[in-house]
Amino acid sequence: MPLVRIALRRGKSAAYIAALRNGIYRAMREAFDVPENDRFILVSQHEAEEFDYDPGYLDIARDDDLVMVQIACNNTRTTEKKQAFYKRMAELLAEQPGLRPENLLINLLETGKENWSFGNGIAQYV
Repeated sequence: MPLVRIALRRGKSAAYIAALRNGIYRAMREAFDVPENDRFILVSQHEAEEFDYDPGYLDIARDDDLVMVQIACNNTRTTEKKQAFYKRMAELLAEQPGLRPENLLINLLETGKENWSFGNGIAQYV
């Protein structure tokens, strides 16, 4: 059960934001073993003074179109699976909404299965 948080600068259209959500979900389905309908995504838009980043960290040329994606997920995937997921997400978001791969920052927060409750106060994965 990934919980996806997307952060970006304020000002993008509803269609752009929908393309981000849909592309990330598609990448999770295709390359991260996420089951159908396991879709929980939050989007936060920020004013310029609330969105700080280094435009050249690790010699990657970023600009104000940077999208930061943080995903809380189970700690069950291999390094190879994660790398394939990062690549697929970058490919899909380059296609739609046209995000430059340099402007995609991805962070996984891995946790044990016992740390999730999908409702009713029950840890369904335990």
